[in-house]
Amino acid sequence: MRHVPRKRFGQNFLTDESVIAAIVAVIAPQSRDLLVEIGPGMGALTRPLARALDHLHVIEIDRDIVARLRAGFPPARVTVHEGDALEFDFNALGTPLRVVGNLPYNISTPLLFHLARHAGTLRDIHAMLQKEVVDRMIAAPSTSEYGRLSVMLQYRFEMERLLEVPAAAFDPVPKVESAVVRLTPFSRLPHPARDEAALGKIVTAAFSQRRKTLRNSLRGYFAAADFERLGVDAGLRAQDLGVADFVRMADAAGRATG
Repeated sequence: MRHVPRKRFGQNFLTDESVIAAIVAVIAPQSRDLLVEIGPGMGALTRPLARALDHLHVIEIDRDIVARLRAGFPPARVTVHEGDALEFDFNALGTPLRVVGNLPYNISTPLLFHLARHAGTLRDIHAMLQKEVVDRMIAAPSTSEYGRLSVMLQYRFEMERLLEVPAAAFDPVPKVESAVVRLTPFSRLPHPARDEAALGKIVTAAFSQRRKTLRNSLRGYFAAADFERLGVDAGLRAQDLGVADFVRMADAAGRATG
């Protein structure tokens, strides 16, 4: 029976065979890889991945699709985890873990942050996302796309846009274009923060009102003399700072409150 896509789960199923083949090619699964697929849906990627791997893990929240997957794939080859990927403990699967997914657009940003918290156990992530989200992920400073998502992901990952995917490749057809991006955790962070929680707070505060200068958006953290000591122009906006700048500021804020 045909599955009716559920809007609350952001379901748009990949159907274009040429796009499916291109995505599998850039993932390049090897038989012994430890790999988990988020949101397998109707199995467009699941089938070729399962053929290439000794074993595959998938995470699916829709119980009807879970039943289809468990009926369609032998448990010795595919383990179906029923649940919300936002709450899934990826560390429990082992390391080094590869993550693949056509990420639901309605939860893509929080899901990326959730995966970032597991970066220490990950080998790489291949994610299909709304093209605008990928633009924000890989954006350079002083561009309109550059923001909190850019800084926090670029802090932890090297990222590369791999493919652009037209809306017509899905059923139902979404109103947006998509892209596939690869995220590879840095083996050593280029700019390690003393306190990553402090870094997150500083970045969030700085971008909370993008049009404000740092003098105003971060006044709860830094006085004029602090900006001078750090060599940061308080008249700049958050989008003008690189990852290293935010780490330096977060480290200074941590020392001031520690």
